Amino acid sequence: MNCQDHLYHGLDRKLVTRRWFFQQCGVGLGAVALGTLFRENGLAAITPDNPLAPKQPHFPAKAKRVIFLFMAGAPSHLELFDYKPELAKWNGKLPPADLLKDYRAAFINPNSTLLGPKFKFTRYGKSGAELSELLPHIGGIADDIAIVKSMWTDAFNHAPGQLLMSTGAQQFGRPSMGAWTTYGLGSESQDLPAFVVFSTGAKGPSAGAGNWSAGFLPSVHQGVTFRSVGDPVLYLSNPKGVDEQIQRDTIDAVKRLNQKHLDVVGDPEIATRINSYELAHRMQLAAPELMDLNKESKATLAMYGAEPGKGSFANACLLARRMAEKGVRFIEIFHEAWDQHGNLVADLKKNCRDTDKASAALIKDLKQRGMLDDTLVVWGGEFGRTPMVQGGDDGRDHHPNCFSMWLAGGGVKPGVTLGESDEFGFRATTDKVHVHDLHATMMHLLGFDHTKLTYRFQGRDFRLTDVHGEVVQKLLA
Repeated sequence: MNCQDHLYHGLDRKLVTRRWFFQQCGVGLGAVALGTLFRENGLAAITPDNPLAPKQPHFPAKAKRVIFLFMAGAPSHLELFDYKPELAKWNGKLPPADLLKDYRAAFINPNSTLLGPKFKFTRYGKSGAELSELLPHIGGIADDIAIVKSMWTDAFNHAPGQLLMSTGAQQFGRPSMGAWTTYGLGSESQDLPAFVVFSTGAKGPSAGAGNWSAGFLPSVHQGVTFRSVGDPVLYLSNPKGVDEQIQRDTIDAVKRLNQKHLDVVGDPEIATRINSYELAHRMQLAAPELMDLNKESKATLAMYGAEPGKGSFANACLLARRMAEKGVRFIEIFHEAWDQHGNLVADLKKNCRDTDKASAALIKDLKQRGMLDDTLVVWGGEFGRTPMVQGGDDGRDHHPNCFSMWLAGGGVKPGVTLGESDEFGFRATTDKVHVHDLHATMMHLLGFDHTKLTYRFQGRDFRLTDVHGEVVQKLLA
């Protein structure tokens, strides 16, 4: 036993808890044994200093994990999901005056002429979902997804819009969906981060790391950015001259020092530091194997359109499935390529070639592996595009009043189309779904009452949905 008074002389006795006793007395054998037991079973060890230990939600969950395909830049719902024959008839004409009353646009005069849809639409599946000719693969999974045509938001510029979609607020500093998810559920992965982020577009998202920030939550809940080629995380490989034993000895020494400090002050950021060092070491072994897409069959690679060794949205989708299998709780792929103020036709064709096949393949792959039932997949951007033209006759401006998204798996009702917009696709009119409602629904599917998953900060209880949000019951299976 090592519990004599002189061993913790000067330590505040209020901090000498039962947790401290079982961890420190008997050389911490209880914690070591429990940690080993969980590692052998492939679970994150439930130890006092593991802030990502698995947790139970408020009620039995439909979804255990989330994959968010974030089409950053805002896809045009009018070319992809929400066909408007009336808009085609008004092509080149000024909008009706009452349509634009009190309307604010980001960059164009709202009195610009209307622009008819640029592509044909087709009905798919038994559900008869009407989708663009640009999305034949998503059309092929129409009976597995729920399409929402009545989304709306408060923001009409990219960074605030992305932050609102990611964090529930238009300002930087709030925790992201992924952070709230891992705060509520912990992680089932021992060797990988709980929250992983990819960026596959021409550039990163406009709101940057604010999209996957932990905000005021402990920083262990922040998303970890991965690359789809090379070292998944920069500096993951050891430099020359540093072998496994040196690395292990160094981490153990730093851990002992951090643990002593944690036992005294109880700062959760110290637990985060310990966890991050240990996780980084385990990732050195686990991540390279995970990222090796050559282990996938040729049929799987072809289904996604993935090419090992090349960075792409397709590769990221396949990696997302592999990470989901390994217990990663929240995986987000940002594809910042959808901001078509001009060059609408050519860019939409390219964007859909890059994303349509892989998005559908992800759903098919999860389904055939029996994982779709407990994996929530979400596809969409931060807002929509205007029915009015920008950029001559080949572009659309930002538009918050109406846009489309789709969801699949994890307790979502498949094969449904929810909501409607007016005849010009200008304003959501039926079964309107605000971003806060989407968040409330996602939290519900993960087993949480969104009003009760809170964190006290600066004297008040915060939540993802702030003081808003209603669960969209019509989306639930």
